[in-house]
Order: sequence, then C-alpha cells, then structure tokens
Amino acid sequence: MNKDIQFLKELQQELKSQETDHQAAPRYWGLMDYRWVITAEGEHDRASIFLIDECESVIVDEYVEDIIKGKIGKKLNEEQIEELKDMKEWGSDEDLFEFIKENIEDNCYLVYEAKQSFIVQSAMFLTKAEAKEHIESNDYHYTDEVHTYAMTAWRAPKVERLLNILETFDWESISTK
Repeated sequence: MNKDIQFLKELQQELKSQETDHQAAPRYWGLMDYRWVITAEGEHDRASIFLIDECESVIVDEYVEDIIKGKIGKKLNEEQIEELKDMKEWGSDEDLFEFIKENIEDNCYLVYEAKQSFIVQSAMFLTKAEAKEHIESNDYHYTDEVHTYAMTAWRAPKVERLLNILETFDWESISTK
C-alpha cells in the first residue's frame, strides 16, 4: 500500500509540473507518426516508382542517384548518365520516370505519394515523460519522426474527474498504517 501511495504522490507531482503543449485539461498523451499514402499528381510530396518484377517501390530521387552512381544492375553510357544528371537537375519526376522506363526498367509505373500524419492506435499515456520513454524503448515500431502528442479527453467526465483527483488529492491525509 505504501508503494502505491508513493507512486500516486510522484504521479501527482509529475502531472502538476509537466508541459501542457498548450492542450486543455483533461489532458493525456498519445503518439503522432507519419506514413506515405498514394495521392494524385500535384498533391504529392514525393514520387516513387513501383518496380513490378521486384514487387518493390523506390523513391524516384534516390533511385536516380543509385543509377548515376552505378549501383543499379543496368549500365548506362556516359551520354545517358549526363542526360540523367541534367534531367535530375532540371526535369520533372515524369521526365525521370520516362527515362528510367526507356533505359532501365520498362515494367514499372509512377506513384505519387503524400506524407500523412496519424495518431498511433493503442498508445495512451498519463504523462509526456512516459510517452517519450515509450518512444525510446520501442523506436523500432515507429518512423524517425514519431513524437508525443497531447490530447484532451473532451466530454469525458469520468476521465476529467479521475485526472482532477490525481492532481489535487491530499495523499498525506491517508493513513498507511
């Protein structure tokens, strides 16, 4: 019992003193991460090429760099390399894709992608510190961009009451004998 009371006292101090990230009470913490989703041309943040035979997707800019560095199986002559370098500098994703389709891999298609934020499911923390610790301990489940995200338990009177009790109760008034 004494350990539980001590835990609640420490939790109370942490709840009272932690950052709020400008979020209203009753506040809890989640995680926000990011993923790439297919979108329309003109709405995209990046373009990828789906290589059908390999059943994999490669980012156009990275793939072009690999081609220029000779890391892709198909070798290009110097003239083609220079053309690709110029195209990378001045051309569009579509131009690069057409070059790749003609000279490297014809069984592929261009995919436009947008970066989308999302709230990670099944992640709820009472403190920001606990959320940060979770990220550090479980980073292999998330992208490098994952971060804590403060949320309000809006119109949740029981949650509001519980958090209020945790923050304001006088734990010294309880006899632990």
